[in-house]
Amino acid sequence: MNNEPMTERGHNAAFGSVLAQLRKGRGLSQERLGFESGFDRSYISLLERGLRSPTLDTLFSLSHALEVSFVQLAMQIEAKLEDMSE
Repeated sequence: MNNEPMTERGHNAAFGSVLAQLRKGRGLSQERLGFESGFDRSYISLLERGLRSPTLDTLFSLSHALEVSFVQLAMQIEAKLEDMSE
């Protein structure tokens, strides 16, 4: 595993990938996830593409809407970061 720190863009890309995977796994459109989490569809799109960095409040809102715990979400993001650094 590469021990170099990931850039913010890397973190955002990993989060976006996990977000899209979880959303699709639940059969939700970006619009529906946005509605259920209190965000606009365009913001969900920006998050999934790694172009925006979510706040802690955003992470909790999305994890609730996706019916996963914050810890589960964080673990999946960490795993994606490890995959990306290999």
